[in-house]
Amino acid sequence: MSKKPTVVIVGRPNVGKSTLFNRVIGHREAIVEAKPGVTRDRKGAPAEWLGREFELVDTGGWLAKGTDLEAKVSKQAESAIDGADVLLFVLDATIGITEQDEQMARQLRGVSVPLLVVANKVDDDRHLAGIWDLISLGLGDPFPVSSFHGRGVADLLDAVISALPVPSEDLDGAETDPAVGEAGEPVELDGPRVFSIAVVGRPNVGKSTLFNRLIGEERSVVHDMPGTTRDTIDTIIETPRGPIRFLDTAGMRRRSRIDEDTEYYSVVRALKAVDTADVALLVIDATEGVTSQDQRLAERVDAAGCPIVIVLNKMELLSTEDKEDLGNQVVRKLSFLPGVAVHRISALSGKGVHKLLPSMSTALDAYQQRTPTRKVNEVIRQAQQAQPAPGGGRVLYATQGATDPPTFTLFANRALPDGYLRYLERSLREGLKIGPTPIKLRVRARSD
Repeated sequence: MSKKPTVVIVGRPNVGKSTLFNRVIGHREAIVEAKPGVTRDRKGAPAEWLGREFELVDTGGWLAKGTDLEAKVSKQAESAIDGADVLLFVLDATIGITEQDEQMARQLRGVSVPLLVVANKVDDDRHLAGIWDLISLGLGDPFPVSSFHGRGVADLLDAVISALPVPSEDLDGAETDPAVGEAGEPVELDGPRVFSIAVVGRPNVGKSTLFNRLIGEERSVVHDMPGTTRDTIDTIIETPRGPIRFLDTAGMRRRSRIDEDTEYYSVVRALKAVDTADVALLVIDATEGVTSQDQRLAERVDAAGCPIVIVLNKMELLSTEDKEDLGNQVVRKLSFLPGVAVHRISALSGKGVHKLLPSMSTALDAYQQRTPTRKVNEVIRQAQQAQPAPGGGRVLYATQGATDPPTFTLFANRALPDGYLRYLERSLREGLKIGPTPIKLRVRARSD
């Protein structure tokens, strides 16, 4: 199936790009707040209009000059422009043309793809007159829209569809149905399963630097200011195991320290990414050691049933003595994570990063492990013979009911104490040689 065309939304900060993005895709994906600089990374999502599918990309606000962080955000927008099939240049009709708008317009005049000027925030007819000033940019007639209310968006999308590249055609000149083969027989569209790897951790531990190193391009904005990543950014790359989706998440910290609505929604999205991920890379700042927040985050990820690979970043900054102390902290404070791989890396230089993929693959194998019922009952029987349950409790039959993670159902004659269930969990992990993944136990007690 051919690659979807890409429509990229660009413009200076705070003109409503993310609001337009959310309006077109039909749900709140990008974080929106009435202040500049909320969107920093480029974010893509599938969109459709009148039967045509395309990838819609939201970008951070472009600035000709600014701080180091703002320059990196602008670079992200410029990279997205280079890969666009259609560009939407968004302007604020209530303000008119600013110097930043003029500078970006000069840059966009040289693009070779269709460019549509979007006059945003035209919420009613009173604002219509102001859009004609935008014609002076020399980029064509503007489309008056209100991204917030949806006004004029349908007309804009009609123009987008007309500007998209013509779909690939077969030899007879008819559009090829992607679900039908050359001889008219159905074609299996479902490719290999795409596993999700979430890069999680506290703010400013190097998640985005590691994310960029893993996917091989500078996709997430990296800066030494905590909280740079506001949204969850995902990219699919090909690996020896097949396609894997890497997700760069916003830094997570205690709710009492979250003092911005934007950061609150960032944390919510990061937790959502963890809940849907197949493996989590828990990034810890080696220079700060294993903090209590790292422990709580590890507990949250483990409770979601997601395997964890621990990544100790910034190891190049530690002395030999500090490295030994860090190793002791991991053993002492993260002992509740059974058999997890621990990697000592430098995301900045790339040292040790190549070892992460094999560990992630091992965790995925454990996450999907399925064991025959006969073997499960054999392990449970041996465990009960070695250590009977208190109070006459007994597992009569056991089976693995699900994977992702391995989930076992125990049919017992009565409820079993939590301590004994932990013993059975350890027995199953050791007896079935289950690797670094959480295990879930469900007990069904026979009614009296």
